[in-house]
Amino acid sequence: MGSAGTGAPRNRPTGTDSGTDASGRTARDTGSRRTQRPGRLPAPALPDTARAELLDHEITRELRGLGISVAETVARHLVAAGIHLDEDPALALEHARAAAVLASRIAAVREAVGLAAYHAGEFTTALAELRAARRIDGSPRHLPVMADVERGLGRPERALLLARDPGAAELDEAGRIELLIVLSGARRDLGEPQAAVLLLQDEVTASGLKQWTPRLWYAYAEALLAAGRPTDATRWFTSAATIDEAGETDAADRAALLDDGEPDPTADKAGS
Repeated sequence: MGSAGTGAPRNRPTGTDSGTDASGRTARDTGSRRTQRPGRLPAPALPDTARAELLDHEITRELRGLGISVAETVARHLVAAGIHLDEDPALALEHARAAAVLASRIAAVREAVGLAAYHAGEFTTALAELRAARRIDGSPRHLPVMADVERGLGRPERALLLARDPGAAELDEAGRIELLIVLSGARRDLGEPQAAVLLLQDEVTASGLKQWTPRLWYAYAEALLAAGRPTDATRWFTSAATIDEAGETDAADRAALLDDGEPDPTADKAGS
């Protein structure tokens, strides 16, 4: 449902992680109707587009032990969470939590809650849920997100410790790169920009373009900028923008600001 991104936490926590809707949304605010269950928080209404058959087949198989009706409801909430993840992460989190009420012992469900919480900036919840998912299925695939969550909680030193987790050696190439990107950001958080550069230096010169290359080059540019190398940073921001067809980054804007000699408004936040 998501990735660790460019190495900068998506959102900083704005308060205590209370487990409530991060946006303060109510049924009146959204105009949507909720299904109220006695003793439980209301579940968000399921849109018609959230069809159970759209769920990943492997996850669907995991739900088979729930019974047909419950499995379909859980599946539809998981699909709805995926639909809303980027545009309305708070609503995605509501859907994921509704699924967890019915299927809290299934790793994919806890994973969905964790990723939605991460996107919504509820980092304490994200970390707890991703750890729970890992305890259930043993997979380290979300170590990069967990490391980014530690950054979001203001604990970059803990993010760096995850590089020593035995599961880090089990990550596929995409996961390994995502973890390096986050670790580079953690080094910047700690005021160690040269170390941030060195973490990515070998990877950016590797041949071939991959799905994660725009994010990798963007993170390298950020590290160079933090290290006081704006000319090199501009070159890598420009390169990232050239191949970022999906618009995952604001590399073009960052390069333009540096080219014009204007102060980069994100530069002071790079290590915050």
